[in-house]
Amino acid sequence: MSTPTTEIDLRHTRGLTGDPGEPRRGSAGRWWALAVLMMPVLLVSIDNTVLNFALPAISEATQPTGTQLLWMVDIYPLVLAGLLVSMGSLGDRIGRRKLLLIGSAGFGVVSVIAAFAPSIEGLIMARAALGFFGAMLMPSTLSLLRSIFTDRNERRLAIAVWATGFAAGSALGPLVGGILLEHFAWGSVFLIAVPLLLPLLICAPLLVPESKDPHPGRIDPLSIALSLVTMLPIVYGIKAIAENGPDLAAVAPIAVGLVFGALFVRRQKRLASPMLDMTLFQRGAFSGAVGVNLLAVTALVGCLFFISQHLQLVLGMSPLNAGLVLVPGLAAMIAAGLLIVPIAKRVRPSIVVPLALTVSASGFALIALSGGQIDAAGLALAFVLLGVGIGAAETVSNELIVASAPAEKAGAASAVSETAYELGAVLGTAILGSILTAAYRTNVVLPDGLSPAQQLSASETLGGAVTVSNQLSADAGAQLLDSARLAFDSGVGVSAWIGVALVVTAALVGALALRRAR
Repeated sequence: MSTPTTEIDLRHTRGLTGDPGEPRRGSAGRWWALAVLMMPVLLVSIDNTVLNFALPAISEATQPTGTQLLWMVDIYPLVLAGLLVSMGSLGDRIGRRKLLLIGSAGFGVVSVIAAFAPSIEGLIMARAALGFFGAMLMPSTLSLLRSIFTDRNERRLAIAVWATGFAAGSALGPLVGGILLEHFAWGSVFLIAVPLLLPLLICAPLLVPESKDPHPGRIDPLSIALSLVTMLPIVYGIKAIAENGPDLAAVAPIAVGLVFGALFVRRQKRLASPMLDMTLFQRGAFSGAVGVNLLAVTALVGCLFFISQHLQLVLGMSPLNAGLVLVPGLAAMIAAGLLIVPIAKRVRPSIVVPLALTVSASGFALIALSGGQIDAAGLALAFVLLGVGIGAAETVSNELIVASAPAEKAGAASAVSETAYELGAVLGTAILGSILTAAYRTNVVLPDGLSPAQQLSASETLGGAVTVSNQLSADAGAQLLDSARLAFDSGVGVSAWIGVALVVTAALVGALALRRAR
């Protein structure tokens, strides 16, 4: 057991200082602190996917275009991903617990505003504000765990719980959304923040010790701006390519984003105290683990985007029953994330991660081979396979991210890990969602006699087609629904093959980049 002097040395070695007036917490106190820190982790990850099951209800209530619907989903993780590193730097300066509390209060207030947004434009703006405050929550959690759990074995298990909670929250979102939408209006999916954040605001000051970097880098507004103008044009370009093909209007934003990305990297290399230390990426285990996280989350969130709509709008299930279909996969994801810890102590990551992701690829392949026309039982099995692989792989990769980074750069490593999660959520919806939308628009056949407004709504989204079908005669409505569902499923089949490619690529990255990781 470490002596008090050793404990203080370890805290300073890790670049973390706490309030000297706070008592040192025993083993039970550390695990209670972990329980408190899991609240924002669950909230942010649930918020990434809870909206998927509300998409049909939001489509019917606000009548968005397909592009507006995608932006409403994308804007939250996009803003969050763009600000994670800068908010991590702010937490280093003012205190990570303090930033956590500020973000929690703001997130709760804006969640209530979003629940009662009167239009799709207002909802998009509220989602952007949620991304801003959400960026204050996430960088604090993993770096606080590094300061709370100084014992490597305890920290490994704590990170496994953290990673499993994030992955499980992404899968839990549709179930929570299904239960709420069964009994309440679509705005209820935003109000789940309140019961999670109130206990956090009360318990965090009591159970979570404050943590600061004794030598924090300065806040660099130009670096923050460069990170934002890197991701926004790239995601916009991906959407535009899926919608209109690879024309100049779609390719140019991607090129602009890449240029600003290069400028961001160049600036970080030249700054004495960079917002993000780019030398972290020279470590194969670190960059490989980040790449695995990015690709795996892209596939997972993209899968949830089309599964939720297929279950409700194609198979005609209620939100609650559709959410229950995903429960076995959620349980499998949690179990795999925890059971992989003792295995990963004995088997190299370059073996464990690719094998786990191969299981996930088989889940996507099951959907792809059906051409998108798959029943609820088949989707449940596919999601179990997906959950087992991603739950196990991401537990290992997150532990590697923290362990492979220098101790004094734990905050930067945490921010990069969480940025990969959130950027994956953006790309999952942008890539697979845009492909799905493009396939739907190309293949849907509209019946004669529709008004211009009905034609626009039915041709944009499956939710819009369902709404228009209720306004038509029985025969015309059935004809429109059959065509819309077939068009949607054609996109599901293509999106599932993209999911296979993403997960197989992640497995290859793990096999090659993690060769020297132990």
